[in-house]
Amino acid sequence: MGNRGMEDLIPLVNRLQDALGSVGESCSLHLPQIAVVGGQSAGKSSVLENFVGRDFLPRGSGIVTRRPLILQMLNAETDYGEFFHCKGKKFTDFDEIREEIEAETRRLTGSNKAISPVPINLRIYSPNVLNLTLVDLPGITKVPVGDQPADIEYQIRDMIMQYICKENCLILAVTPANTDLANSDALKLAKDVDPQGLRTIGVITKLDLMDQGTDARDILENRLLPLRRGYIGVVNRSQKDIDGKKDIQAALQAEKKFFLSHPAYKHMAETMGTPFLQRILNQQLTNHIRDTLPAFRSHLQSHLLALKKEAEEYGQYNPDDPTRRTKTLLKLVQRLAVDFEKLIEGSGDKVDTVNLSGGARINRIFHEHFPYELVKIESDERKLRREINYAIRNIHGVRTGLFTPDMAFEAIVKKQISRLQGPCTKFIDMVTQELITTVNQCFGKLSSFPKLRDETERIVTTEIREQESKCREQVLLLIDIQLAYINTKHEDFIGFTNVQQAYNQSNKKNVPGTTGNQGVAPPSSLIVIRKGWLTITNIGIMKGGAREYWFILSAETLSWFKDDEEKEKKYMLPLDNLKLRDVEKGFMSSKFVFAIFNTELRNVYKDYKCLELACNSQEELDSWKASLLRAGVYPERVAVDGQGNGAPENFTDPQLERQVETIRSLVDSYMSIIYKTVRDFMPKTIMHLMINSVKEFISSELLAQLYALGECSVLMDESPEQQQHRVEVLSKHAALKEALAVIGEISTSTCTTPLPPPVDSSWIQPSSLSPPKNSGKPVIRGHAPPAPRVPHTGHKASPDGFQRLTVQHSRAPTSVPRRHPPAIPNVK
Repeated sequence: MGNRGMEDLIPLVNRLQDALGSVGESCSLHLPQIAVVGGQSAGKSSVLENFVGRDFLPRGSGIVTRRPLILQMLNAETDYGEFFHCKGKKFTDFDEIREEIEAETRRLTGSNKAISPVPINLRIYSPNVLNLTLVDLPGITKVPVGDQPADIEYQIRDMIMQYICKENCLILAVTPANTDLANSDALKLAKDVDPQGLRTIGVITKLDLMDQGTDARDILENRLLPLRRGYIGVVNRSQKDIDGKKDIQAALQAEKKFFLSHPAYKHMAETMGTPFLQRILNQQLTNHIRDTLPAFRSHLQSHLLALKKEAEEYGQYNPDDPTRRTKTLLKLVQRLAVDFEKLIEGSGDKVDTVNLSGGARINRIFHEHFPYELVKIESDERKLRREINYAIRNIHGVRTGLFTPDMAFEAIVKKQISRLQGPCTKFIDMVTQELITTVNQCFGKLSSFPKLRDETERIVTTEIREQESKCREQVLLLIDIQLAYINTKHEDFIGFTNVQQAYNQSNKKNVPGTTGNQGVAPPSSLIVIRKGWLTITNIGIMKGGAREYWFILSAETLSWFKDDEEKEKKYMLPLDNLKLRDVEKGFMSSKFVFAIFNTELRNVYKDYKCLELACNSQEELDSWKASLLRAGVYPERVAVDGQGNGAPENFTDPQLERQVETIRSLVDSYMSIIYKTVRDFMPKTIMHLMINSVKEFISSELLAQLYALGECSVLMDESPEQQQHRVEVLSKHAALKEALAVIGEISTSTCTTPLPPPVDSSWIQPSSLSPPKNSGKPVIRGHAPPAPRVPHTGHKASPDGFQRLTVQHSRAPTSVPRRHPPAIPNVK
């Protein structure tokens, strides 16, 4: 049956299964096992009890097995059982094992007939068993009973499929002999997932209950409805024997006598019965493990490699050693500083390709959000000119001024500068929030030590708030400095003389807001500011609705093309007199929309007064708005006069109109200098006073403040979850290493029984849970045809000397279609 190394492989798989069970099914390696599949009352539980030689499984009418039972049988000198959910407790009374199974089943499924896919792990030690691992699955049922849902048939089928779909699972298809084998649900399900019959073993029960004059000889000789691995017949105890407490050993003797005395079976009695079935399953599982050994070893190695670094860290950490605690604290703080700096400054390792984070988000605030907030505070043209008008007239009082008063210019400029406090303060708040979010991303590695995380978070957040306060004071001070002295001698300031000359030469441009914030010279129209996809939502409704185009924004035009190859241009829109406004998001729309319109109420495109453009995200929308600002397309203004003065009156005094235009040009020139200065010093101030200061604090001051708390030993207390996780990781790592070590010692020259050749399995009907229309007496088929010779291409014998089945590893798991469950009737 194989060497000792192979005999030890099944217990090893059992130990590995226990180790992986503690971390959930997500880490499952699809361990080799045998799943027992059959209809209700097919005799599955009786077969398992015959293996063990004891009564330990629940019995009754209807569905009894309502949760998968993973039964691990190990050869030992004494009889006892252990449950995975009751670690350390030995059950020597097998009646208690039955009661525990029933109690554990009720714990999840209740007292009704509901089912649950969560398995129960039971390990049986006995001198009467061979090393074997079986999964007892609920019996296939057709009609709901009691409080069972209407789709109970499909729930059970799905649960069975979760196990038998795995390529590393052998299928033990149990069918009673007193039913038509062609209607076997177990064989149908096996055929669905194992069409070539590489993993299916047939078991025929209740041979002693067949009608007189009939037998299952043709089935057991694999001539009727053949399977590649064949069939094995067993005789279980009857219900009368079970009620009479008939000893299982006596039942096994009766089974042996039945096969030896029956005229149809006596010639093959040596290959029938429960003991032979147990030996065959042990051999088949052992061989199956060896056949799947290469892929199994690869799974073990990949999981071991994934756990290696974490296990090494946990292995070096001793919670009771103060020196180790201090060293771990030092490493965690250093790692926090490095991770924070990488997120802020950027790093080439572990680049996030899905979302912006850390420094990239702060950079977007610097160069997209903040300039947009500055433009939003600019007064609309009518309101600004009205304010200049009132300022000039109030300064002159009852007199009629002959000259343009510079006090009006200074008053308007100071008012504009004072309004910078709002966006600057908001700018600081946005950066502060991003800093806190970035630091919180780094705190995840401190989650193993909750007290350390809480204290670190408190200290770092306090430092960020302190630096925020300092930065806010500094920014407000810089704004006050700008208010303290209006420098009309600045080299970029246009001056009174130049304004008068420009006004005399041309008085056509009445909206200087379109030239502010663009610097001294306008950029060339050839400079491309942005490219990207946008959806035009308000045109082409009759031609299929919104369409996506490739847009190119330059300093003077907005063009769109059919695609990003930029060969077929659809339109080129000049940016003169264009502004943008937000469009409310539709109820059913996932797009973010903004509109472009002409301030002179002209058509923007063909017969359309505005052009509605849609983006896929808020970030993309903000980025397009910032790009349009660079091109001189500003947001729409809503004129609101807080004094209730109404619309500005028309200028009837040419001299006053000239003075307003002069002050307007001077304010625009000076504020362009201020905006340029603010856009420059704000990111620098925040970078110096906040970001760099926080980086320096985390790298040099944080550890000292943690030590100053005087509770370093308390800070390094692990959370209960972390303690459990550390133990599980170490135990899992040890189990994986042990498994690889044992697999490495296995002699791969073990001689095993070769897999039988393929047989004619066309008798198995297509997947259907309903019986066939013509279910008459099956026709006896002849012997299975010999297996055709298939050339081995790409699957050479391995150099270590053993053959293995490569078909089941190279083939993807069979996708089994699932019928839709019937509708659940409403019962009033």
